[in-house]
Amino acid sequence: MHILISTPVKKSYQAVYQGFNKDLFLQLNPPFPRVKLLQFDGSKKGDHVKIELNFIFFKQIWISEITDDQSDSEQIYFIDQGIQLPFFLKSWRHKHLLVKKGDQTLIVDDIRYQTPFLLTDYLMFPLMYLQFLYRKPIYRRYFA
Repeated sequence: MHILISTPVKKSYQAVYQGFNKDLFLQLNPPFPRVKLLQFDGSKKGDHVKIELNFIFFKQIWISEITDDQSDSEQIYFIDQGIQLPFFLKSWRHKHLLVKKGDQTLIVDDIRYQTPFLLTDYLMFPLMYLQFLYRKPIYRRYFA
């Protein structure tokens, strides 16, 4: 499945990239499931992020690795790829793209995921979409 959500913010793309840190990561987490950050290395190739998702009756570990990062005079991006995922995900790839728009930036969350079954791909879509739609006002406030 593919999710693509764009959010314009009023900062330069370099400033926005510098703001993609542990503090922003913690702010972007929705109220449910509760997230405990176990490791946050950064947004460069080879870095890892490890979280514990608390679903009240059970917990799941999620580990992502930054598999690529690039920048030029028009954009910056980094890709996190799931290497240990919760049971309900088979694959995860999230490209964080920051596109220069004059003195502003377009933040693009480009997510591709797969669950163990095609039917659950579609059933999970609204939940996944809302998890990332939740980020839009946070991005706007954080980069105001």
